[in-house]
Amino acid sequence: MAISASPAAPLVPPRVLTVAGSDSGGGAGIQADLKTMLAHGVHGMSVITAVTAQNSLGVQGAWELPVEAVRAQYRSVVDDIGVQAVKTGMLASAALVETVAALLAATDAPVVVDPVGVSKHGDPLLAAEALDSVRKKLLPVATVATPNLDEVAQLTGVTVMDEPGMRRAAGEILGYGPRWVVIKGGHLPGDPVDLLTDGAEEHWLRAPRHDNRHTHGTGCTLASAIACGLARGQDVPTAVRAAKEYVTGAIAAGFPLGAGIGPVDHGWRL
Repeated sequence: MAISASPAAPLVPPRVLTVAGSDSGGGAGIQADLKTMLAHGVHGMSVITAVTAQNSLGVQGAWELPVEAVRAQYRSVVDDIGVQAVKTGMLASAALVETVAALLAATDAPVVVDPVGVSKHGDPLLAAEALDSVRKKLLPVATVATPNLDEVAQLTGVTVMDEPGMRRAAGEILGYGPRWVVIKGGHLPGDPVDLLTDGAEEHWLRAPRHDNRHTHGTGCTLASAIACGLARGQDVPTAVRAAKEYVTGAIAAGFPLGAGIGPVDHGWRL
């Protein structure tokens, strides 16, 4: 009598955790992170730090969650399910920044820090008094930090006007302790260029600029895509290059929603 082979155990995808705010309009924040993770074939999980009332026109309100709620969500996921990478976004206050930084420091997984300071529409998403906590507590635990030029100015006082300025800004951010930094230069004129560096090697990542204003969620999406690559075992330059390609395609496929700035298309490859 033939003995049938036991069924193979199902493959468990890499697990990536986002610690960020909720965007009710679905273009950025937790919603963008989870869509990006699904598009990359990883299992996305979330710790919600704040709830925003947000649409294509801007942020109409924001309410941060208690420290206890954020810590409980994090411990619930990490202690049972485990993570291969963590991405942080909107942390809102110094108390939340310091709480999340302590949790990350005790977690054995790469961390991508998107130091969210303002929304795409210019709405503040981080209390001014929290900037020092980002510098001293959060950036030192980052595997990769991904500030845009506005966030660079907030954190370092450096106003970037050109590519040499991006190099200076990278040095300032690296001085706070992350292993790598991506200075996102999309706000400069010309084709968008990002600088990835660890202080020893440099990678200039260029892409064509698409005539498309529907770019809500680009920062969240890039950081999440990098985390997905790291969770899959890629090295930092490989993960960042792949994330840049993914975001460039998502911007090209961005679509209008509401009366303002629409989102990128996280499912463009599908």
